[in-house]
Formats: sequence, structure tokens, C-alpha cells
Amino acid sequence: MNKEKFNILIADDEALIRIDIKEILEENNYNVIGEAKTGKEVLDFCNKSMPDLILLDIKMPEMTGLEVLRELNKNSNYYKVPVIMITAYTDKDFVKEAIELGVFSYITKPIKTTDLLNAIEITRVKSEEMRLIYQEVNKLKEAIEVRKIVEIAKGILMEKNNWTEREAFRYIQKTSMNSREPMKKIAQKIIQENA
Repeated sequence: MNKEKFNILIADDEALIRIDIKEILEENNYNVIGEAKTGKEVLDFCNKSMPDLILLDIKMPEMTGLEVLRELNKNSNYYKVPVIMITAYTDKDFVKEAIELGVFSYITKPIKTTDLLNAIEITRVKSEEMRLIYQEVNKLKEAIEVRKIVEIAKGILMEKNNWTEREAFRYIQKTSMNSREPMKKIAQKIIQENA
């Protein structure tokens, strides 16, 4: 994903900091898709339009950045949106909790342009790697699910028709090819018909 298509939400209760960050990002060809001054605004924004990255202040009105992270982590629709924490606080407990909640990076105020850009670039690359890993994991989960269903259907066919495992599998495979339906769907029909 190139940085022009990397959509960033800036969340900080201080307008001047939001303006400064937005200028830095736009000067460096990043796409700022929104700004939030409260934790609630961050969640509302994410419910409408999913950013590729959130620059999130820890201390904000209504909800802290850490509370926002907890809420983001609860909802699978925007689970693992990369977050870079921005704060004036260097308290070890904040840092520890932020890490436990899955932040990608942590920047202290006053923000240095190079620190911000480096953190974003690292996050951009790492989040793309994570996205590919999640895709692969989901493919493997689906393959395992299909295999379980096919195994159950094979067992039914073997028992019902006194077939070997190979004959049962071949029947499912051939039916799938002839009907142009996935093996999973054929196996589900066999299971339903014999329930």
C-alpha cells in the first residue's frame, strides 16, 4: 500500500497539535481522512470510515486513548487498526499498557517530524505484513473448516453406501465438479440430507 492511499485519522484534543501533524503528513503525501478531539469522536469516526492508521493521544476528554484502544480491540470490525500513541507522558505504566493493547509505536510530545514520519512508515509496512498474515490465517481456517465438513460427509457416505474413504471422497469431488459448486457446499448438502 503506498502512502498516498494510507488513510490516517489524527486524534488529539489540542487543535494546534492536530494542525501541525496534518501539515507534516500532507507535506509528505499522506492522506489525512479525519480529525478527532475526543475518544468518542475516534470511535464514531471508525464506525463510519475505517482509517488505515490512527495517531492517538493518550489524554483526551470523554475517553482516554487507552480506553479508545480497549474499545477498538473489542470490535472485530476494526480489530487491529494500527495505532501510534502520541503523548506528553512518558510514564512506564502508560507505555506498558499501550503495548499490551497493541500499539505499533509511541511518540512523545513535542513531536519531531522525523520521529513521526519514521513511526508512520514502519507502521505502514508492518501493518501490511500483518494484513497479509491475517489473510493467510483466514484462508487456512477456511480450508480446515472445509476439510472438517468434507470428512463428516465422507463418513456418512461410507456408512450409508458401504464405500471406501476414497470412493466417498471421489463422489463428493465429482459431484462438486459436475454441479460447479464448491466441495464444502456439496458436503453440507450430504450432511443436511442425512441429519
